[in-house]
Amino acid sequence: MELILDSAVVDEVIEISNWGVLDGVTTNPSLIRKSGGDFEETIRKIAEICPGPISAEVTSQTSTEMIREGMDLKSRLPENVIIKIPCTSEGLSATKALSESGVRVNVTLIFSLSQALLSAKAGAAYISPFLGRLDDDGKDGLSLIEDIRTVWEKQGIEDCKILAASIRSVHHVEMSAKLGAHAATIPYKIFKQLIQHKLTVSGLEKFMSDWEAVKSEGRA
Repeated sequence: MELILDSAVVDEVIEISNWGVLDGVTTNPSLIRKSGGDFEETIRKIAEICPGPISAEVTSQTSTEMIREGMDLKSRLPENVIIKIPCTSEGLSATKALSESGVRVNVTLIFSLSQALLSAKAGAAYISPFLGRLDDDGKDGLSLIEDIRTVWEKQGIEDCKILAASIRSVHHVEMSAKLGAHAATIPYKIFKQLIQHKLTVSGLEKFMSDWEAVKSEGRA
């Protein structure tokens, strides 16, 4: 499963990239604003750090404007940038046109199986079901991942990746992998939690304590 960082903070991208496990980065207008950086400059810096897909979201509302903005972004930004488009009727039209022009699209704000199917049909390279927001609405976000994966297998859909989004916990990440999501976009805080386990900490402390004892005994 591709592990993607959901962040527009360059220092966070650098840190996780240094782990050697980072496959891509997703951004959106809210994350760009939170980072305090310029949109285009921030995307460029992130794309230089991480060679994987970097999602840059359009802000236009109509399909014509989305297509124009998407094409403009692709012409000005690094090759590994893909265009992020909301799952609306206008967004589907834009996704179809952009994908037919060779532009890879990540369709975002997906909350149902039908939206996922329509987005794949329109040519999306990635679809982003929002787990946490579905949970907030009293639904089961992970069950949507399972449903989409089932349909993808039965329908033979191979060129559209399921990108689990709105990740709220390590459990979300682990279960997304177990249910067959192709990728997960993970907030920095959750990414840091993925590597943590109390037994790892206690085990390392024991190893180091024993090593200090070996050195004090002159056997090192």
